[in-house]
Amino acid sequence: MQAAILAGGLGTRLAPYTSVLPKPLMPVGGAPILELILLQLRRHGCTQVTLCVGHLARLIASYFGDGRRYGLHISYSLETGPLGTAGPLSLVTPLNEPLLVMNADLLSTLDYGAMIRFHEASSAALTVGLYPKHVKIDLGVLKLDPTDRRVVAYEEKPEYEYQVSMGIYVVSPSVHRSIHRRERLDFPDLVRETIAGGEKVVGYPFRGYWLDIGRLADFERASAEVEEQCGQVLAEARGLSAARPATHASSLPPRSRESLVDVLQSPA
Repeated sequence: MQAAILAGGLGTRLAPYTSVLPKPLMPVGGAPILELILLQLRRHGCTQVTLCVGHLARLIASYFGDGRRYGLHISYSLETGPLGTAGPLSLVTPLNEPLLVMNADLLSTLDYGAMIRFHEASSAALTVGLYPKHVKIDLGVLKLDPTDRRVVAYEEKPEYEYQVSMGIYVVSPSVHRSIHRRERLDFPDLVRETIAGGEKVVGYPFRGYWLDIGRLADFERASAEVEEQCGQVLAEARGLSAARPATHASSLPPRSRESLVDVLQSPA
């Protein structure tokens, strides 16, 4: 199982903290959010992870190194200019298997392996993780007949449920290869292009715990809830931190160190 994690954003909604620390390294319960994600991925059968980096890339590479301390093989792709949310995948070498793609600022109890299996069983080209979002309207909502503007219904302070993207996807090799190298592309556009091309796009509904840490309030909520929701991986992350310092690029074996340097310096 291979995953690509989108870790190159500026994290502007968490400024000023993210001006000196990339959002994937923001500590949740004392451990970087990305570290918790990596440990969860390994628990669900992932062996290879590509970190798509950009903003403060050297700090991320210095902290996570080649992934040995997590039981993973971590490689890096460097985004030298804004490529959107799907464009960075053009820098990730496609394999002949589905690719799990996700944002680097998610706290969730999702079983990533189960989502991969669902994607394969559905013979989909692209799978989008879905989460129910409830939106309450604090006003009365009227429905009109479009022909004469007659009121036909009145609902006081209704609440609607929508299925929203979790920022977690499974991409088939064919869709992965269709992404043009170093061209900006966002996931909504990729979904629309895949549908327009006649390929199958499915949703993977999830009703467990999921939190997108985009704003300061979300970060504070994640810090308060991580112990209860992700206690096992949090304990493992704390154990790793206590056992030895984070892996730095300078401590990697020569081949891994050269690979990191090449990625973070090369514009190709």
